[in-house]
Amino acid sequence: MSIRDKIILLVEDNPDDEALAIRALKRNHIMNEVVVAHDGVEALDYLFGTGTYGSRDTTLQPAVILLDLKLPRVDGIEVLRRLREDERTKLLPVVILTTSNEERDMLNSYSLGCNSYVRKPVDFLQFSEAIRQLGMYWLLMNEPPPSKAN
Repeated sequence: MSIRDKIILLVEDNPDDEALAIRALKRNHIMNEVVVAHDGVEALDYLFGTGTYGSRDTTLQPAVILLDLKLPRVDGIEVLRRLREDERTKLLPVVILTTSNEERDMLNSYSLGCNSYVRKPVDFLQFSEAIRQLGMYWLLMNEPPPSKAN
């Protein structure tokens, strides 16, 4: 699989933050497909091939999930919990990308197995740089666990 074939799942309910993240990726020449889920239910449906994603091939999972915590319907902590409880998704790289500076959110995220916790910078240039670094690391440098042959 080439680097461009790797999918990024962005779980973000704020349209401004969604647009900024996609703009930052493109600005930094990270042209991977970005699937956007606007709440926790949509993210879980995508990852597990349920609901509107019922016909999706779930053997093709994202290379990285950028997960906001403050989401409608199902929050990011619960999304992370469900991912880590399921054999099919427990090893997927999850980066918490949030405005939360609450210590308990960070502790909960790490205790549930997130791979990284990043606070969204308010400044666009800093946000763009954070997205560039995340993209370069998770798509180019990180070695994912081997997929299990079924």
